[in-house]
Amino acid sequence: MLSTYPKVAVSGSAGQIGYALLFRLASGQLLGDACKVSLSLLEIPQAVGTLDGVQMELQDCAFDTLADVKKTADAETAFGDADFIFLVGARPRGPGMERKDLLQANAAIFSAQGKAINAVAKRTARILVVGNPANTNCLIAQQNAPDMPPEAFSAMTRLDHNRLLAQLAQQSGQAVADIRRAIIWGNHSATQYPDIHHATIDGQAALDVVDEDWYRNQMLAAVQQRGAAIIKARGASSAASAASAAIDHMRDWALGQKVAEDYLSMGLVSNGEYGVQNGLVYSYPVQCAGGKATVVEGLEHNDFSAEKMQTTEKELQEERDAIRNLLP
Repeated sequence: MLSTYPKVAVSGSAGQIGYALLFRLASGQLLGDACKVSLSLLEIPQAVGTLDGVQMELQDCAFDTLADVKKTADAETAFGDADFIFLVGARPRGPGMERKDLLQANAAIFSAQGKAINAVAKRTARILVVGNPANTNCLIAQQNAPDMPPEAFSAMTRLDHNRLLAQLAQQSGQAVADIRRAIIWGNHSATQYPDIHHATIDGQAALDVVDEDWYRNQMLAAVQQRGAAIIKARGASSAASAASAAIDHMRDWALGQKVAEDYLSMGLVSNGEYGVQNGLVYSYPVQCAGGKATVVEGLEHNDFSAEKMQTTEKELQEERDAIRNLLP
């Protein structure tokens, strides 16, 4: 029966990231060629009709790995008994909106979705928040799902992590596969801290391969502002790379990372690691195995790193305080 297949729910399915994501999910890129998935597409009522064409396209691809595809405007229907939930849909910033307005608008969306997840999702489900501001949206959803384990929720900083790897590969002339232990700390925003002090490139310390002035004065900003640069260049946001990162994040979380000694970056509910305030959703270096993501602890930091990590934590505290009225 179709219900025996893993159920993958995607909110914002009619949007650009959702559209880029769905076909990769259906083609087996999440769980492999041997595993069929059942897709559950969620949209707001005024947009759910546009999913008719998406549903037809998915069917017309005749993927061996797609068991079923359904669409709905009801969150509980979409998330019911889900194994994997991608929360992609979010309110974009409109003309004249300040950041606090954006936070409030999305808080209303993600508090409702958190409640729906709490009501109907499997307690073993993995929930990835992609819609921005991802860390604080994740915090809102998690806080509104008190019966779900906190570790079921994560915010996507894998796109930033991948961008960091790409910058290092281009600068060093080495392959992405030769780079290990790069880290994104903190918020998926311009305050994030791309850290290469623990990274290696082809077995050498990264800062022995690339120039530290380039790292501090060019690369940090390049990673932090990459999304804006893409919008300026193509007139649209980075939907395809965001969808690719979402697949990377969830696949490694579920199946385990390819290289055991490597570090990945995920926004997780803080338990005080590295002095970060409990409860914030903060991006840490993690290692994924056995279906779990474990924060890598014990890394030492110089004053430069400590300051950057505290700056991004402060921003997350400010975001949380701005939507505190919607937290239980």
